[in-house]
Amino acid sequence: MNQLSHHILAPFRAISLRLSHSTSFIATHSHSPPSLLRFSFRSFSVSLVCKWGCLVFEFAREMVEFGFVKSGNGNWKRVDDMHLLKAMASHIVGYPRMGPKRELKFALESFWDGKSSAEDLQKVAADLRSSIWKQMSDAGIKFIPSNTFSCYDQVLDTTAMLGAVPPRYGWNGGEIGFDVYFSMARGNASVPAMEMTKWFDTNYHYIVPELGPEVNFSYASHKAVNEYKEAKALGVDTVPVLVGPVSYLLLSKPAKGVEKSFSLLSLIDKILPVYQEVLAELKAAGASWIQFDEPKLVMDLGAHELQAFTHAYSALEASLSGLNVLVETYFADVPVEAYKTLTSLKSVTGFGFDLVRGTKTLELIKGGFPSGKYLFAGVVDGRNIWANNLASSLDTLKALEGIVGKDKLVVSTSCSLLHTAVDLVNEPKLDKEIKSWLAFAAQKVVEVNALATALAGQQDEAFFSANAAAQASRKSSPRVTNETVQKAAAALKGSDHRRATNVSARLDSQQKKLNLPILPTTTIGSFPQTMDLRRVRREYKAKKISEQNYVEAIKEEINKVVKIQEELDIDVLVHGEPERNDMVEYFGEQLSGFAFTANGWVQSYGSRCVKPPIIYGDVSRPKAMTVFWSSMAQSMTKRPMKGMLTGPVTILNWSFVRNDQPRFETCYQIALAIKDEVEDLEKAGITVIQIDEAALREGLPLRKSEHSFYLNWAVHSFRITNCGVEDTTQIHTHMCYSNFNDIIHSIIDMDADVITIENSRSDEKLLSVFREGVKYGAGIGPGVYDIHSPRIPSEEEIADRIEKMLAVLESNILWVNPDCGLKTRKYAEVKPALSNMVAAAKHLRTKLGSAQ
Repeated sequence: MNQLSHHILAPFRAISLRLSHSTSFIATHSHSPPSLLRFSFRSFSVSLVCKWGCLVFEFAREMVEFGFVKSGNGNWKRVDDMHLLKAMASHIVGYPRMGPKRELKFALESFWDGKSSAEDLQKVAADLRSSIWKQMSDAGIKFIPSNTFSCYDQVLDTTAMLGAVPPRYGWNGGEIGFDVYFSMARGNASVPAMEMTKWFDTNYHYIVPELGPEVNFSYASHKAVNEYKEAKALGVDTVPVLVGPVSYLLLSKPAKGVEKSFSLLSLIDKILPVYQEVLAELKAAGASWIQFDEPKLVMDLGAHELQAFTHAYSALEASLSGLNVLVETYFADVPVEAYKTLTSLKSVTGFGFDLVRGTKTLELIKGGFPSGKYLFAGVVDGRNIWANNLASSLDTLKALEGIVGKDKLVVSTSCSLLHTAVDLVNEPKLDKEIKSWLAFAAQKVVEVNALATALAGQQDEAFFSANAAAQASRKSSPRVTNETVQKAAAALKGSDHRRATNVSARLDSQQKKLNLPILPTTTIGSFPQTMDLRRVRREYKAKKISEQNYVEAIKEEINKVVKIQEELDIDVLVHGEPERNDMVEYFGEQLSGFAFTANGWVQSYGSRCVKPPIIYGDVSRPKAMTVFWSSMAQSMTKRPMKGMLTGPVTILNWSFVRNDQPRFETCYQIALAIKDEVEDLEKAGITVIQIDEAALREGLPLRKSEHSFYLNWAVHSFRITNCGVEDTTQIHTHMCYSNFNDIIHSIIDMDADVITIENSRSDEKLLSVFREGVKYGAGIGPGVYDIHSPRIPSEEEIADRIEKMLAVLESNILWVNPDCGLKTRKYAEVKPALSNMVAAAKHLRTKLGSAQ
C-alpha cells in the first residue's frame, strides 16, 4: 500500500479502532438505534449523543476537517489527491489567539509575574501560531492569515511596527521588546498605560495610539515579516495581515499636549515609508498576497477621509507591485461613497466584505463590481457561534459568482474569528441538541471550506443535509420559546417606564436616609479574586466540597472585604462578588434560555478573557439570584451595602445572542428578569442597588443613522429594571472603556440616581462634555484611577483629578471611585490605592469646608 493510501485510510482506522471497543456498549442499546455515534479523529473518541441525523453531520464535519470531500458518486476523496484545490478559494480573516485552553493567557500572566522568561512566553506563542496555521492548512483553507496573532493587541503591534512609542516609556530606538511593549499596554511602576477602548462595536479592546506632529516614525518591529517566515518554514504559505495605514490613523488620538483639532491624517505620508519597508521585506521573503485591514471604511466618513485611502494606496502602488493586495472590511455595510472609493483603488487585487452584518453591501456588489478583481465574500459569521445556514450561504455565493466570475470569488469569514470561541471539541458536557446548532472558530473554518468545496462543484451532500436538519431542529425546538415571557415583553409597549419622581427630588430623599458625606467614596463592585477563592468555586462546582462549606468560605471572604472597606473608611460598600465567576455568566447561569460552555473563552483585552453565555431561547428568572449574598453582606455592616447586578444591555452585548429574533426583544426579556431581582433586593432592605451597563456604548451601531433606534430601546431596557422602586432606593449604574461623550444625553436619559464611569485611563476625556456646557443633575463618579494597571496612584495625583472634576461638576453630585472593578488586581495594589483615594477625598472635603 502506498503512502497516499495510508494517509487516506488513517481516519477510518481510527473509527475501526474505537468501534471495536464500543460494540458491547452499543449492544446494550440494541432495542433502538444509537442516537449519534460522534467520531472525533483528533481525540479518537466515540460518544453517544442524540438524534440519528446528527451522526451524518458530525461524521461529515470530521471528514471535511480531516481533509476529505464527498464526490458525486458518494465516495470520500482526500482534497490534496484531487485537482480541485486550486478552484477551492477559501479565506479566514483572522483567528483567536488565546488557545483552546487559554494557553496564551497563562503564559502572559506567568511572564508578568516574573515566574517565567521571555523565551518561555515566545515558545507558547510560537506553538499556538504553528497549531493555528496547521489547522487551517489541514482543513483546506487557501488564504491563511499570519500576523493576526498578538501578545496583547494588533493595533499596539502596529504602533510598535511604526515606532510610535510615546516618550514617557523611555524607548531609545531599536527593535521594540516586551519591556516597552507591555509598558505601553499595562503601564509600569512609574508611568501609566496608553488608553484602551472598545474595538468598534465588539467586546474586544485595543490600545489607542497617541500621535502628533513631533512623532518620528521608524520601522521598529519586524513581527509581520518574522511570522510570515515562521509559517513558511513550517510549510504554510500565508497572507500577512497589516492594520491598514488609514484605519490606523483614524483609530488614533492626538497625544497629550497636542491640539485636539490636530489632523491625524496629516501623518499619512510619514507612516507610509515604514509600510513600504515592511512590504519590501515581505516580498523578499516570498509573500504573494498581503491583507490590509481597513475596517474604518464601514464608518460614516467624509470626503477628506475617503481621499486619504485613495492617496495612501496610490502612494504605495510601486511597493505593492508584484503583490496581490486584499483590502478587508468588516462589522457593517460599506457606505456607497466608501464602496466607490475602495473599489476604485488601482493597486488592490481583492476586496473583503462582511456579508453577515453588511447585507446592504450585497446590493452594491450587484450594482457593480470591478472587472477582474477578487471578491472575498464574508458569509460565515465571525461574531457569533451559530452554525452557518450552508444552503442559504451557498445561494448567496452562487449569485455573487454570476457577478464577479467563478475564478474571482473567495469564500471567507465576515471578520476575524477572534470574536468567537475556539473549538466545540472542548465542550463534551454541552447539551447535545444545543451543540448541534453551534459552530466555534474551528468549526467555522470547516464551514468556509465546505462552502468553497461546494462552490467548486463538489458539494458534500451529507454535510449539507445534516446542517439543514440542525437548522430545522433549532427552529422547531420547544425549549426556544416561552409564551409567557413573550407576552410579558409584548406588554411593555406603550410605556417609557420612568420613575415617578425626578432625580433631584429622589437624591434629596436618599440623602436623608443614607446621610453620606460630600464626595462620598465607593468602589465599582468586585474585589481581587485570589487563587484560593477560585479554587473554592471550582471545587464546589465539581462537588468536591459541600454547599455548607462553600457558603462558609464565601461568607468569610465577604466579611474580609467588608472589614477592609470599613478600615479604609469607604462610605458605600460592596460585598466584593467572591461568588461570581463573571459579571454576565453568573447571572446567565441563573436565568432560563441560557447555555454555558466549559472553554468558550473569548479575548477581551491582553490576557483578560470572558466566557460569554449563549442565549438560545426566551429569558426569564426562575428565582432570586443575588438576594442571599447581598443580605448577608448588609448584615455585616451599618454602612450602606450596594446590591450588585448586571444590566440587561450588558448581559445582551456580552453574550452570544440568538439570531432568530431582533436583539431588542431579547433585551426586553432580560430587563424584566432583572426588574424582578431589583424589587426583591429592595424588599430585603438593600437601599443602594447598582445595575451595571458597562457595555451600553459598545452596542451602538457603527452608522449614525442607526444610533437613535438602538439607544431608545437600550435606555428603555435599563429604565424597565428599576421603574418600580421607592424614591429612597438609590439606583447606580456603571460604564467603562468606551467613548461616552457622543451619547451623554442618552446616559442622562437612563435616569439613574448615580453613574460611575471610566475616566482616568481615557485621559479625562469624559470631563470635556461638562466643560462644553452639558448639565448633569444626578450623582456622578468619574473614575479617579486606572485599575487595569498595577501602578498605585498617589494621594496627590488622585486629589488633582478630583479637583479637575470639581471645576466642571457640582460638589454635591460628585462621587469618588476607581475606574472599574478590582477583580483583576492584587490586594497589595488595591489597599494602598484605595487608601490614597479615601485620603484624597477627605482632604478635598476639608478644603471645600474651609472655603465655605
